[in-house]
Amino acid sequence: MRLPQGRLLKSRVVTDPREPLAEMLDRSVTGYAVFEPQDSLLLDADGRGVVTFTDGVPVVAYHTGTDRGGPPALADLAVPGPYHVSVFELDAADLAPVHDVEELCVPPGMPAERLAGDPALADSTRRAAPAGRPTAAGAESADDHGAVEAFLEDEEKISAIREQARQEAKQRAAEWGLNDT
Repeated sequence: MRLPQGRLLKSRVVTDPREPLAEMLDRSVTGYAVFEPQDSLLLDADGRGVVTFTDGVPVVAYHTGTDRGGPPALADLAVPGPYHVSVFELDAADLAPVHDVEELCVPPGMPAERLAGDPALADSTRRAAPAGRPTAAGAESADDHGAVEAFLEDEEKISAIREQARQEAKQRAAEWGLNDT
C-alpha cells in the first residue's frame, strides 16, 4: 500500500492505542496513523500498521510486515504496547485510491475494539461514520471472525506472546519474592 507523505501532526510513544484513535475522531482528522510496536518479539523490526481515516473515522488498515490488509492487518497489529505513533494529515482525494480497495477496508469501530479494547470508543466511531458504511455489530462480527482466524493461524505470534507472558510472570514472581525459598 502506497500513500503520499502527509503533513505530520504528531509523533509520540503511547502505551495505549486508544489515545491516537480517540484524538483522530475528536479532531475529525482525514489522513493516516502509523503504529509501530516497540516489541520486536511479536513483529519483525519493519512491521508497522497503517490505519487511514476520513473525518476521524477509520477506513483502511494495512500491516507492512505481513503485507495483509483489512481485519487481518488489525490482528497483526494487536500486540502489547508501547507503540510509536505518527499521525499525518492528508487530503481525502489522496486517500481515495486506497479507500476504494475493499480488501483493505475495516468497519469503523473495529480498530477501537481490536487495538484499544474500547467498546465505548468503537460505538462513538460507528455513530460518526457516514451513512452507507457498514456499522452494525453484525457486519463487524463477520469481519472479526476472519481477523481471529488469521491471528490464530499465526503460530509464531502466539508463541511469542506465550514467551513474553512467561518472562513477565517470572519477573513479577521475582519482584514479589515468590522465588525465594
